[in-house]
Amino acid sequence: MSRVAKKPVALTKGVEVNVQPDSISVKGPKGSLSIAKPAGIEVKIEDGNAQLSSSDASLVPLTGTLRAIVANMVHGVSTGFERKLELVGVGYRAAMQGKDLSLSLGFSHPVVFVAPEGITISTPTQTEILVAGADKQMVGEVAAKIRGYRPPEPYKGKGVKYSDETIIRKEAKKA
Repeated sequence: MSRVAKKPVALTKGVEVNVQPDSISVKGPKGSLSIAKPAGIEVKIEDGNAQLSSSDASLVPLTGTLRAIVANMVHGVSTGFERKLELVGVGYRAAMQGKDLSLSLGFSHPVVFVAPEGITISTPTQTEILVAGADKQMVGEVAAKIRGYRPPEPYKGKGVKYSDETIIRKEAKKA
């Protein structure tokens, strides 16, 4: 059996896991998340841990994947996930207009990004964007969409980049 699937998911204080025949829902202080549960995978909750198991050998990889997703859901509803973006370039700015993010990225028009439900976007400075939420997948997707408006280019490094991303710079053309 998968080593990932064998490890129990520790349930932090204030987090409730509800297992239905076709879904798993996790509720905590930061919100609630749910996912469809495939048939053949069993979830047992005992003394503060959730243990996943499968009787069919072909479902073992799916059990490990579901265990990782449930662990991310527990972490998300208890502490949340966060992704930080940086704007590099002269005149590149970010500002909040209500719940919408307005980006000035060197185009002839400002780019307005509407945050989906469950995601909070903030701008601590004009060149920093913080994307936060309980769903890890959604936080990453929103950060990737914002980065996709102007990905960093390899010559000057201008664009929207993740804070921990390193841009491999190319050398300019020589005469």
